[in-house]
Amino acid sequence: MSLLVKICGLSTRETLDVALSAGADMVGFVFFSPSPRHLSLETARELGKQARGRAAKVALTVDADDATLENIVETLRPDLLQLHGKETIARVRDIKAKFSLPVMKVIAVETSADLAALPGYASVADRILFDARAPKGATRPGGLGAVFDWHVLEKLDLQLPFMVSGGLTADNVAEAIRVTRAGGVDVSSGVESSPGVKDPELIRNFIRAARASEELMVR
Repeated sequence: MSLLVKICGLSTRETLDVALSAGADMVGFVFFSPSPRHLSLETARELGKQARGRAAKVALTVDADDATLENIVETLRPDLLQLHGKETIARVRDIKAKFSLPVMKVIAVETSADLAALPGYASVADRILFDARAPKGATRPGGLGAVFDWHVLEKLDLQLPFMVSGGLTADNVAEAIRVTRAGGVDVSSGVESSPGVKDPELIRNFIRAARASEELMVR
């Protein structure tokens, strides 16, 4: 199966078009007000139309209630829900049942002890995303440019598809893929010139580097 590349936190038509044209498999839209990448529903509707049929649309939420999720699903028509908060296993199961959409649960990683909850989430989610644990006092759980020790995942035995995130850039994505053997990579701050501002050339470079590393793995 080929590597999935996700560009997250897109917020303008221009940068979304760059990601789509460069070959992103997934495009992520953030619905979390403390984030500099937070989208209004009106903007999300327009970007969703632009991405339709060109890449999988991912809606990122953080401990959102049903009403919020319902508005997002109705507006964006996402292909995947990314749950980036402290959602319990039961909550993940309930969201899947209520909205009839695949769910990717984010697990924050700092040490191998953080993988203790993995079997439970793997039993209800459709995909797992491993991200660096946010430092204490952070206002949001991701998109902070922090990298975790990929070797924590080195001997991971997980049947479910999984992706890695957290401080990825064009310079380190190949090493992240080599160590973790992940089936996908997810980037946000690593393709920005400043928080929330995507850089077209960084997006192109990241996707190019990820694809090049995939070719080396195949060999």
